Amino acid sequence: MDVEELRTLPPLAGLSEVGLQRLAMRAAELRAAQGQVLALEGDRGAGMFVLCEGNVEVELRSGKLRLGAGDFFGELALLVEDGARVARVRATTPVRCISIPRDDFLTLVETEPSFALHMLRELARRLAEARAAV
Repeated sequence: MDVEELRTLPPLAGLSEVGLQRLAMRAAELRAAQGQVLALEGDRGAGMFVLCEGNVEVELRSGKLRLGAGDFFGELALLVEDGARVARVRATTPVRCISIPRDDFLTLVETEPSFALHMLRELARRLAEARAAV
């Protein structure tokens, strides 16, 4: 994954050059076929994912959430020590995404204010939508 492509992804757009370089070296590209499960509820979270291409469905107990290119998932399990996944995530189309390991995610939250703010805003938006749907 190169720095220029990382910079085009909304959660990563405001990262410093140092943050982008580190992520380019540490993040892994992952491809999944339509129907493939990318995360299982209850599994220990080892990293978060940012979608580059394709769509996934996040299957929560309270309903489903559809995510596409530029969206992220898997972060909640990383924010709690020994956190577990809270949903099953399944590819609804062929998917290409990047996987950011737990330690690198936590470093980004601690050192990159734009990343942390993007996460908070998106989590708040999702929470508000979930409450409105109840």
